[in-house]
Amino acid sequence: MVPLPRLRWLLVVLVALSACSNLGTPTFAPTPTSTPSPTPEPPIDAFTMNQRLARTVNISNALEAPNEGEWGVTIKDEYFQIIYDAGFTAVRLPVRWSAHALKQAPYTINPAFFQRMDHVVNQALPQGLAVIVNMHHYEEMALDPKGHQARFIAIWQQIAEHYKSYPNALLFEPMNEPNGAVVASVWNKLLEATLPVIRLTNPTRNIVIGPADWNDLRGLDELVLPADDQHIIVTFHYYQPYQFTHQAAEWVQGSASWLGMEWKGSSPEKQYVQYDFKIVAQWAKENQRPIFLGEFGAYSKADMDSRARWTAFVAREAEKQGFRWGYWEFCSGFGVYDPINNKWIQPLLKALIPDST
Repeated sequence: MVPLPRLRWLLVVLVALSACSNLGTPTFAPTPTSTPSPTPEPPIDAFTMNQRLARTVNISNALEAPNEGEWGVTIKDEYFQIIYDAGFTAVRLPVRWSAHALKQAPYTINPAFFQRMDHVVNQALPQGLAVIVNMHHYEEMALDPKGHQARFIAIWQQIAEHYKSYPNALLFEPMNEPNGAVVASVWNKLLEATLPVIRLTNPTRNIVIGPADWNDLRGLDELVLPADDQHIIVTFHYYQPYQFTHQAAEWVQGSASWLGMEWKGSSPEKQYVQYDFKIVAQWAKENQRPIFLGEFGAYSKADMDSRARWTAFVAREAEKQGFRWGYWEFCSGFGVYDPINNKWIQPLLKALIPDST
């Protein structure tokens, strides 16, 4: 991890803002009034905030679809109490902001979409749940990050401005699983340009950031973060062995041939996970960053006993290493909740939260 001197960091702010202004001064349309924190809160450092993410669940296939509902999930208000009552402490909201912003400068986010986001966030926070709002499925960035950088930064400028008065329990995650042309060096430069823009309005909000190459743990050594920013939580995603967790997944070519693969919890299987997590733990210790395992889960085509064994082992090993975790996901293909019958899938819920009721 390479520190950024303060002088260079201030210059980065000016460069980042200049990148946006070169395309014309942003004149963002008025957005609906959000619900700010009633009184200013003292800052919370990343390690303390990460405790709030102890048992997180991703609410996926909803807001990161091109339009909510198109992938079979529409977020219902009652979900948040259901999630809290089961023992979860936070939700992660994957969001396809790029589908709801203008393609040309000033890249204005649709006010109606902001209104929907406000409603969802304002249902979760009063339940006592922390909320991570991320940038999900900005697929054009993977193909042409340079061509989309100004739009990416402008979208985050709007999100940051809109939620600047929200409580500390709201966290930002600039990009889910950087991949494609967003290799480590490109991702580091994009962060260098984007973080100062977010920090102008949210100087102490905690931000979740993971490495390139799909948030793979082996990319941690190439992740560059500002050394003086103590409000960053580092994340990684874990789906190993991939042939087990993604067997017969319709979007993975060739995965049908993996159908029937089991995870029995043998010593070699457990040692594989333990070895990987020790790599992350060592990196965290050396770099003094808290770790959030932002995604892990096994697809529903795997047998339930294997899914439950794997899920329980990954969750417990993460906890042993001091990681906080976010299960993928709530009520779709990897889901821990059955939205048709309105009930938890007990083997998975117990695997995640053994003392759940």
